[in-house]
Amino acid sequence: MSELTLVIGNKNYSSWSLRPWLAMRMAGLEFDEIAIQLDTPDTQARIREYSPGGLVPALRHGTLTVWESLAICEYVAELAPGARLWPADPAARAVARAVSCEMHAGFRALRNALPMNIRVDRPGVAIGADVQADIERIAALWRDCRARFGAGGPFLFGRFSIADAMYAPVATRFATYRIPLGPVEQAWVDAVRALPPMRDWAAAAAAEPWRTEHEKAGAPG
Repeated sequence: MSELTLVIGNKNYSSWSLRPWLAMRMAGLEFDEIAIQLDTPDTQARIREYSPGGLVPALRHGTLTVWESLAICEYVAELAPGARLWPADPAARAVARAVSCEMHAGFRALRNALPMNIRVDRPGVAIGADVQADIERIAALWRDCRARFGAGGPFLFGRFSIADAMYAPVATRFATYRIPLGPVEQAWVDAVRALPPMRDWAAAAAAEPWRTEHEKAGAPG
């Protein structure tokens, strides 16, 4: 059994769980997983066995519990400095942290209208003005990062970073709902989805037996 245990929600739906899970896999860390089915009567009680905030994900490391996705990613970067999960250049690192925090705190319209659902193909969902504004802002962020800092690799800052982990669920959303993208943005989405850990996550999501009531009814989420 590993010293590290990551408590996550359904892989098909839990975008917040994907972020640190991907960072940990890309850092080469060994860890155990505890998956808790979301949206059931006992979900909250089960999560609170592991997470003081009552949300997933949560990382257990011995007697330490780290909850909240970005905090876990930061801790992972410290556990595995050789993985270089933040850019080495101070300017690039500052921008990477800024775009990661913007993802963490914003884009609520996109999240609500286009929830993560990896195993389905749902073109044609109505895109409101607020959602379109989120899409355009994200696309602009990706283009700017690639243009300014993307030399040396296919990711936002060249090599894989926490910023890529933070936006990885958006890559799945854009694929699920077939959001039209420019060549720079599409190339980044393709690079993220091609990562072996992302393929593993998607395969596990497809195999999950759990379905939310929204998905059973054919709703977006």
